[in-house]
Amino acid sequence: MSTTQVNISPEAMKASQSLERRPDPCIVVIFGASGDLTKRKLLPALYHLEQSGFLPENFAVLGVARRSLETTFPADMKDGIIKGGGVDETEAKLAPFVDRVQYYAMNFDDDAAYEGLKKKLAEMDEKFGTKANRLFYLAVAPEYFSDIVSYLGKHEMNKPVEGANHWVRTVIEKPFGHDLESARALNDEVNKVFDEHQIFRIDHYLGKETVQNILVFRFANGIFEHVWNRNYIDHVEITAAESIGIEGRGPFYEGAGALRDVVQNHVMELLSFVAMEPPVSFEADAVRNEKVKVWKAIQPIHPADTVRGQYGPGNVDGKPAIGYRQEDRVHPRSQTETYAALRLEIENWRWAGVPFYIRAGKRLAKRVTEITIQFKQPPLLLFKGHEGKGAEGIKPNVISMRIQPDEGIALRFAAKVPGPNMSMSSVNMNFSYADAFGASSANGYERLLLDAMLGDGTLFAHRDGVEATWSLITPLLEAWAKDPVKDFPNYAAGTWGPAASDAMLKSDGRKWRKL
Repeated sequence: MSTTQVNISPEAMKASQSLERRPDPCIVVIFGASGDLTKRKLLPALYHLEQSGFLPENFAVLGVARRSLETTFPADMKDGIIKGGGVDETEAKLAPFVDRVQYYAMNFDDDAAYEGLKKKLAEMDEKFGTKANRLFYLAVAPEYFSDIVSYLGKHEMNKPVEGANHWVRTVIEKPFGHDLESARALNDEVNKVFDEHQIFRIDHYLGKETVQNILVFRFANGIFEHVWNRNYIDHVEITAAESIGIEGRGPFYEGAGALRDVVQNHVMELLSFVAMEPPVSFEADAVRNEKVKVWKAIQPIHPADTVRGQYGPGNVDGKPAIGYRQEDRVHPRSQTETYAALRLEIENWRWAGVPFYIRAGKRLAKRVTEITIQFKQPPLLLFKGHEGKGAEGIKPNVISMRIQPDEGIALRFAAKVPGPNMSMSSVNMNFSYADAFGASSANGYERLLLDAMLGDGTLFAHRDGVEATWSLITPLLEAWAKDPVKDFPNYAAGTWGPAASDAMLKSDGRKWRKL
């Protein structure tokens, strides 16, 4: 079933945007400005925000990195905006934004360089009228977090100047530690310099429209929340599948694996949005408190309720793909999992007895992130025997939320097949962001950068939440480390993962939804 397009005029779009207040004048300081994240995501996101009128007139960007790129950075930046942002802009159109961007080369562990950085920012304040407001974005490897944060504190760049509408904030990219102990240590280091309300731990998944729409779907519509519980829902599936491999990041992935890289953060965030209770308001603390309650209600994860996988050679999109152990700078007998599937139980009034099946992995059959809510069959199958020709019985009702690609929501239900007989079939009713609103959704970083500049932490991780998810994952990591897998690699690249993952659901009388 196709989606009816919602005709929204440019004037109406502008009016809705005007309801959002603009950030105060500020400088976005990007540590790691020479990196891929800055070029492909951050600068295109800032450019789109500027073009959409969301940024203040008094706004600037300072790229900070170790390499001396003062002469090449402007060209690299333009290239990143055009390629990463999917735009084809002229020099003249790019110029107003490019003129606001400057570059500063320094070593992150050089104490004296931070005094030079402080002076540079003061000069930019005077030139651009940014009123000493700062958003420090740490787009760097985790080993640099501590040095950067501590030197910002030592040189008093962590405190806003006195007066109203003055602020300093920091955005920290994942990973937030590699286990519970390291996460606590990192939080302690950052909290020595910045107050918790100044810290924005970013997960780009939360900038995606469908993720944010989960809460709107549940709490702004009267027809869904009534059945969003153990009385009506049979089980929940969350899939975060990638068709790509590790893309040359052997050393990083050897120290991470699917559980650390995706499950502890992205998947746990998605689960919390599906399972949380209605917050008392949509203020940041109210939403984050409900998410933490969900994570704390998850029962300890037993290794028997998990499956580990590692991809071997195979075919992806019709092309040969090497196995994980053949990837560059990966140990030939590596025990790092590239796939993880878990069966979780949330012990609270709403979800007791409803299993949550989650899976995440690389080199799978396709790139897709989706949440599936499968409902129970009706208590009395009045129409049994009336399924349409070729049907496999009347399938249960399903709500599927597609996070990526093709963001949208679909509802599967039974309908009568036209004709004189009482014959039925399952049909889908689809909502697509691209079809309904005439455009694809924005880069998730746009929303998150804007929220950080506005001081809205609703879509960012709080210290309590980071430690709650690591409390769940760390014991499992420790158990896995003590029990090496003998049959790695146990799935071919381009498939849906190890057979044991299917067997785990089959033992419960269920199976993964075909995506």
